Amino acid sequence: MNSTVTRRGFVGATAASALRVQGANDRIRLGIIGSGGRGRYLMSQANKAGGIQWVAVCDAWDVQRDRAEKTAGAPMDKYEDYRRVLDRKDIDAVIIATWDHAHCALAVAACQAGKDLFVEKPMTLHPMEGHKIVKAVREHKRIMQVGTQQRSYPHFIEAKEKFIDSGLIGKVTMVRSIWNANGAYRNQKPPEGYETKPAGMNWEICQAHLPKIPWHPKRYFNHYVYWDYSTNAQMGGLFVHMVDVIHWYLKVDRPLMAMCMGGIYLGKEDRDTADNINAILEYPRDLLVTFEANVTDMIRKQGEDIVFMGTGGRLSIFRWGYSFLPAGEKPGVGEQTSGPSPELHVANWLECIRSRRKTNVDEEAGHYSAMACHICNISYKERRSVAWKKEWDL
Repeated sequence: MNSTVTRRGFVGATAASALRVQGANDRIRLGIIGSGGRGRYLMSQANKAGGIQWVAVCDAWDVQRDRAEKTAGAPMDKYEDYRRVLDRKDIDAVIIATWDHAHCALAVAACQAGKDLFVEKPMTLHPMEGHKIVKAVREHKRIMQVGTQQRSYPHFIEAKEKFIDSGLIGKVTMVRSIWNANGAYRNQKPPEGYETKPAGMNWEICQAHLPKIPWHPKRYFNHYVYWDYSTNAQMGGLFVHMVDVIHWYLKVDRPLMAMCMGGIYLGKEDRDTADNINAILEYPRDLLVTFEANVTDMIRKQGEDIVFMGTGGRLSIFRWGYSFLPAGEKPGVGEQTSGPSPELHVANWLECIRSRRKTNVDEEAGHYSAMACHICNISYKERRSVAWKKEWDL
């Protein structure tokens, strides 16, 4: 085993074991709001970290609440109304894994209730929501983590140190990000048998503050394809992960301007977010960032990548691992490759709850990563280039 893998394994094992040791005597009592597939995945990550106790779950559908209880591995109190979770004095922190349109109101309410919080990405559905969340987190002195989890993968941390922070990559002038073949964002039919709303489903709660419409199975099972509920599936679902890495690596956080084009090229029926999209963002210090995504090419191999192009070499990285190609002949430097490493994002959040330190992706980072998506969405909708507005600064 090479030294890279050994170091990464040590980092991951140390972080996880530290949480387990602390957790044995100092359990963090958790609730979850939104216990669909993503919510239950985050629950499983908290279970791996250890040192926790699941207390309550809130979801609009009784089936999802029951599934969450199975994931917890112990009885949980189950609610339709999120306020019942936030009112509990025996809950220290909550995971919010609802659809995008509910993030802001729930995050602010959680802060007001004195709960630390983990909010799934993107943090916001609209630009100015970030200001409300940041104000609430700071005013109530809460610990917040946003769900762009790459900052907590050891191999991302390692590559940043080896190639970016060391200066080995040189001056980076362009970063290309690609995420093709993500089947979750195709125009899919809902499962059979749900033409009528399930008896245990509160559809009005799903819609939150939005105008109420009758039961619509596709809107529930494929909400990503509607602007009402998502920050454009390809942007807020995918690009937000990649641009967050770019902001972190290169110490930038707001583009000067953006241009975004695309459309609904497949399955136009009953859908309003793009399935094929291309964006270009210009940042200060001579940096261009691009993003492309489509669901036409469904070949998953080599479908996801972030490529940093510098004067000293090219770094390709994503969850599959990383590789670095140096420019020219450099003594002692050849192609270096590395495989994936464990995700420790929820573990980082739990550790920061105990230490009261900032998380890897705090409320400010979450705002600016979401804003990169928002500025592209404005360009897409209005078919024009969009310059950054001062009002979006925190």
